[in-house]
Order: sequence, then C-alpha cells, then structure tokens
Amino acid sequence: MKRLKKYLLAIPLLLLAVSCGEDFTVLAPQSERNVENFYQTDTDFATAINGAYSSLAHNDAYGRNYMLLLEMRSDNTTNAGGATGLAESLERITLFTELATAGELERAWVGAYRGIARTNTILNRLDNYTFTNSALGQRTEGEALFIRSLLYYNLAVIFGNVPLQLDEVTSSSVVVNQVSAAAVYSQISADLERAENLLPASYSGANIGRATSGAAATLLGLVQLTAGNNGQAAAAFNRVVNSNQYSLVSEYSDLWGSTNENSVESIFEIQYKSGGQGTGSGYTEYYSPDLRISGGVGGGNVPQGVTDDLLSIYEEGDARGMGGTFGLTAEENEYLSKYDAAQSIAFDSDVNLIVFRYADVLLMLAEALGESPEAWALINQVRQRAGLTTDAATLPGSFRDILLLERRRELAGENKRWPDLLRFGVAQPVMASFYSNEGYTDGNIRTLYPIPQRELDSAPGQLTQNPM
Repeated sequence: MKRLKKYLLAIPLLLLAVSCGEDFTVLAPQSERNVENFYQTDTDFATAINGAYSSLAHNDAYGRNYMLLLEMRSDNTTNAGGATGLAESLERITLFTELATAGELERAWVGAYRGIARTNTILNRLDNYTFTNSALGQRTEGEALFIRSLLYYNLAVIFGNVPLQLDEVTSSSVVVNQVSAAAVYSQISADLERAENLLPASYSGANIGRATSGAAATLLGLVQLTAGNNGQAAAAFNRVVNSNQYSLVSEYSDLWGSTNENSVESIFEIQYKSGGQGTGSGYTEYYSPDLRISGGVGGGNVPQGVTDDLLSIYEEGDARGMGGTFGLTAEENEYLSKYDAAQSIAFDSDVNLIVFRYADVLLMLAEALGESPEAWALINQVRQRAGLTTDAATLPGSFRDILLLERRRELAGENKRWPDLLRFGVAQPVMASFYSNEGYTDGNIRTLYPIPQRELDSAPGQLTQNPM
C-alpha cells in the first residue's frame, strides 16, 4: 500500500521525459518531450499511467482546487482566510462573485486537460503496441478511460459546456470542440462501460489503490444520475453492491486517518505519501485550525471553516457529528477533523482523500431507485452505522429532502455537497437561503463557474462564456 503511494506520486518527474509539456494553450501542449521514443515497452505504459494518476492528486484537481470549487462553494464550509489580499479570490468563490480571471478556475481547467492529454496519449499509443502482459494492456486502457472520465465529470460539473478532446494532440494548434455537459456525460458513460469490463475487481500488494471495475461502475452510476438516467444509474450501483467487494466499516470514525486507508468501504481514493518528497496532501492544513506550519493564506494555504449550519444538522447520538466529522480546538471551536494527521512539514500529510466509498454508493442507489421500501432500507443502513435507530421514513420532509440531508451528514468535507445540490436541482434556493442575511435571491447563485478568461482569449470565437 505504501509502495503504491510513493510510486504513483513520484511520477511527475519522470513525465518530463515522456509526456506532454506542462504549458498549455487551450487544449494543445506546447511541447512534446521525447514522446516518440517512449511507449515502447510494458514498463513505459506503466510509468505513463502512473503519471495520469498523479494528475488527479495534483493541487489543480483533488489536491486542492476541487475542494474549493465543490465543497467551499456550498453551505458546508466557508473561506476562513479573510476577504482581502490573497484571500479575496477565495471569498469571491464562497460568495458566488468569482471572476473569470481567478487562478483557481484557470488551474482547475488546465490541470484537468493536462491529465486528459496524458490519458489521450496513452490510449492513442495502445493502438500501436502489443503488450507482453496482455492483462496489463487491458488494465492500462481501463485505467486511462477511468481517469479521463473522472476529470471530464468534474469539468462538466464545474463549467458545464466544455471542449471534448478525445484524441492525442501533437500540434500546437487544435480546433476547440465545445459541447454540452450532456454530450460529455454521454461520452464518458460509454467510456466507463468499457473501462468496467477491462478493470479487475480488486488488487493486492503494491497495486492496491488503482481504479477497479467497482470504481468505474460507481462513477458510471454517478454520471447517469447526473444525466437523469436513474434506471441505468441503479443498474451500475447494483453491480457495485452485488460484487461483494465492499461493505461499511463498523465505526464511522474508522474511516479516517492514515491507518484506515483503502479499507473495505473504500472504492477509490487519491493516494498521498508524506516524507518531504512533494507527494503529501495539504488537507490537514486546509481544515486544521492551527496555521502555524503553513503560514496561513500567505503560505499557500486555503483555510476552511465549517459553518454553523452544517454543525446544526446532526441528531443526538449521531457518530458522524463530534468525534466523527468534527473535532474541538483547545479553545473549544469546532473544525472538520476527517483529515487530521501529525506532520512537521506543511502540505505533507500522509492521509488519502476518498473519492468514492460504499456509503456514498448506497445513498446514490437509493436516489436512483426513488422512494420505495428498498431505498428507505439503504438509507437506514447508512444511518444505523452512525448509531441512529429511527426509521428514516418517519423523519419530517420528503424522501428527497431526507436523502439529501443524510448525504450531507455522511459526506461532509468530501467534495460532494455542491454537486449534490446541483443534481437535486436545489442549489439556488438552498444557497440563497443560506445567504439570506446578505440579501441573496436565487438570481445571485451561479450554477456554473465562468470559463477561464485565458482560455477564451486563447481561442477567440471558439468558446462561449457561462452566464455571469
């Protein structure tokens, strides 16, 4: 397990010799470094796919920016780094007034397309290579399709209509094919169906942490849910459940910390490794009330505070409240403690970031099925692990209200809340209510982020900006 974490995240240095350059103009890499002399052996492809995984771990993606754009955007957490200077951009994201020139938007866009370019190169080169180990060849294709799909899913949620680039770019010029989010979901659904059939159900030893068929089916189900195809979503989630590869851990608190990584509940998580090699996570700093190590916003941190609204939603006896999701500072202030870790170097936590886990699948399956005895039973299964015995069907509110609330309780701090609000169709009223003291109405709540201005300038007339 530890070997994989170190291996996956050390790869960017190797990629300088084997893949696309780091500088992009829209979708096109400005340089290709020895790529023609690479992809000649099974080992070359193994190195390249590890580099694609590193795109997910990067600060441009799950390492930081997705937290800002998918969690801090919501009523769960808020910018705790001030409202001026370097923190002004964070405050604007929180308040739905972000600018198209925001660095967080540009980095999320470029980081995603950098990772997509890596997977496109791998998929293109597979056509001209015969693997010594055929199983490795199948797995590599499945991993590349999964990683590309995960990046495109996040792009579509964040920006909506985005360029769909599926081929390797070998020229400095490229035609930008901006398509609807629905077209993106359709493409990645097809890719994930293929990936699910190519990927193994599980791994052992140093390969633990790679994408599995269960991870592909989970993402496929989420994409189908987002696209409104509930029947297809339920079929995908049922394959995850019926695989018997996953179950809930017995105690909610046992999900967190470096000793609990890649547990029986984990379906896919981003692998981080401390040790001063640039492969650690910054999540401990982001949520920690102690900013002495990182130096606050000026030290590159993006401090996150939990909202009183989030703290208020947990029932008495809910293990997902204090001691599960939250801890107390010495001053007895609540903070999100899921990513606590002892460390001496800033942004060097050993704690992984869970992208998908079994409780999430159970709740999404309930969502796909709609109100029914089976769906209520799935919700109760998650509630009972948290120590709650009251039947969810007897709680106040509609089925969807109760389900959305349970997802918020279960998954707080896991970058799910903003996508959930969008998928349930309640982002504007929920966030307008949250900011009612600021005089907000539904019209103040943007459901899409602006496409980065740099990308618009780089492709005049080829990209349509989102409403601002």
